[in-house]
Amino acid sequence: MPVAMITGGSKGLGRALAGALAGEGWDLVLDARTAGVLEETARELRGRYGTRVVAVPGDVTDAAHRTDLVAAAGSLGGLDLLVSNASVLGAEPLVRLDALPLEGLRRALETNVVAALGLVQEALPSLRASEAGAVVVISSDAAAEPYPTWGGYGASKAALDQLAAVLGEEEPGLRVWAVDPGDMATDLYAAAVPEDTHARPSPESVAPAFLRLVRERPAGGRYAAPALLEGPAGRVGGAR
Repeated sequence: MPVAMITGGSKGLGRALAGALAGEGWDLVLDARTAGVLEETARELRGRYGTRVVAVPGDVTDAAHRTDLVAAAGSLGGLDLLVSNASVLGAEPLVRLDALPLEGLRRALETNVVAALGLVQEALPSLRASEAGAVVVISSDAAAEPYPTWGGYGASKAALDQLAAVLGEEEPGLRVWAVDPGDMATDLYAAAVPEDTHARPSPESVAPAFLRLVRERPAGGRYAAPALLEGPAGRVGGAR
C-alpha cells in the first residue's frame, strides 16, 4: 500500500488528512509533539480503517526526530507522499509587526520553513524511489495577502511556498504542491485570533481537495483548496 507521512498529524487538518488517506487505503506515519493525543489518533485510525499507522511523537525542528520519521516510513516499505503540515504562529494571539517578538518569528521560521526543508532533504531518497512521489506543503492566504497581525506567520508561509516552487523545478520526478486550505475551525486559528467566533469550515470538509491532488496528480504549483473542491484543478498565486 502507498505510504504517507503527515507532520502535525494528531489533530486539525493533519488528522483530517490522515483519516481521508487512511480511508483510501494509505498506510501512515504521523508526527506531533503531544504523544498522548498522537497515539489516540493513531489508534482510532487503525481501528476504523485497518490501515497501518505509526505514531512518532517529537518536534520537527529536531534533526534526530526527522530521521526517526523517515525510518518509520521505511519500516512500512517506503514513502510516497510527504505532507508538511506542522506549523507554529510565532505569537498567540497574533500581534502587529511592531510588537512581534523576534524570538517568535525565529520559531515560526524554524518550524514552518527550516524544519520542513530538513524533512524533505531527509525524505528525498525515499520519495525519488517511489513511482508517484509527492510533497504537499500547507500554505496560507497570509502568504500572499497582507493581513494585519499575520505578518510573521505569513512571511514564514511565503518562504515555504517559494521553497516548494523551487523544489518542484529541481525535482521534476516528483509532484510538489503548496496548498492554501482556506479558513478552518482549528486550534491554530483559535489561538491566532481568539476573539473571532465566526463559524468556519471543518478540516474534514477541506480534506477532499487534497485527495483530488493525490488522485489526479496535476502539475506542481500553488493551489487553493476551495477551488479544488469546486472546479478544475487550476494553480494560483503565480505558480509555474
